[in-house]
Amino acid sequence: MGLMTKRILIFTVQAPAAFINSNERLHHMAKAKLTKAWRSAVEAETRRIMNGPLRTPVRILAKIHKTGNRRWDPNNLAPTTKACVDGMVDAGLIPDDSWREVEGPDHRRGSAMPDAITFTIEELT
Repeated sequence: MGLMTKRILIFTVQAPAAFINSNERLHHMAKAKLTKAWRSAVEAETRRIMNGPLRTPVRILAKIHKTGNRRWDPNNLAPTTKACVDGMVDAGLIPDDSWREVEGPDHRRGSAMPDAITFTIEELT
């Protein structure tokens, strides 16, 4: 029996809209619009770059890039990365985003550059 190679997929999605911050109290329609923008952008980029679905479980690292150098908490952007992971599911990269299939996403500060998120998705088995 041959060895199976663990795949790692790395890609960056430029912000299609403002980040969704858990500290903001947005009207549900405004939040839904942002969620849809992020989910759709990640689905499109995932479909463009993927070469078949990944074996689950996977670990997801989200490096969040923001312009400027002000203090901010990467974990407050979990609503944004939740929408993004849903886009990965929509694209067929992973079958579901439950704890059985996904570890993370782990949020980290990226570079001071135009708003974007770089995802590193690693097969764990």
